[in-house]
Amino acid sequence: MDSYRPSGFSLLTPVVKNLLLLNVACFLISCVLEYMFGYEVSNDLGLHYVKSPSFRPVQFISYMFMHANIEHIFFNMLALWMFGNVLEEFWGSKKFLIYYLATGIGAGIVQVIVAYIHLQTFTITDEMWDLVITQGDDLLRSGRNWVDDTLGSVNAIVNGSTVGASGAIFGLLMAFGILFPNTEIYLYFAIPIKAKWFVLIYGLIELFSGIRNSVGDNTAHFAHLGGMIFGFILIKYWQKHGSRFL
Repeated sequence: MDSYRPSGFSLLTPVVKNLLLLNVACFLISCVLEYMFGYEVSNDLGLHYVKSPSFRPVQFISYMFMHANIEHIFFNMLALWMFGNVLEEFWGSKKFLIYYLATGIGAGIVQVIVAYIHLQTFTITDEMWDLVITQGDDLLRSGRNWVDDTLGSVNAIVNGSTVGASGAIFGLLMAFGILFPNTEIYLYFAIPIKAKWFVLIYGLIELFSGIRNSVGDNTAHFAHLGGMIFGFILIKYWQKHGSRFL
């Protein structure tokens, strides 16, 4: 494979097609529920920190099918379409689905670990922690938060939710870069760049953005990196041991 341009929608592989349909359906349903009833599905299906009263283990899967807005889902589904077809054809549907879910779950695990590390940087009293646990979730659901910087920041980490398929998508990028390193990806459908350099540059950007942690940046950069890391580990395991469990 010397170069890669996205193929037509008529050539969608089975798992990619169903993932696209499921993500779009979940997004449309969430929009309808929010518009008609003021209910934000992501408050319950988005991934919460493990000590949040809203945390449920199933969120490690459900958060992958929630998206914040039309731009968020558009670019994630575009990448799924572009890279998912090739990888599913290369691996087969079962192996591709396992990889997709594993990297998405892995990204969620990394996001929780980073949240824990971030919380250690704050000095909070037992009273403040009790407020966050007992009142913080309801406060965020009402669209509010505490004005105190420390209390508000801790509450956002503990009771805020992470949504999106980006962790799994970054896992797909990693897989494409490893399996087809010299394949030229046409960035913006016009600019050629080899897959290995594209993945490396994108990974470094995410690392820099995560460390910088700019004010107002709500992107889960370390979750993206988590998807790439878990993807790298899984691919290397398969290359070394094969796929005997599949």
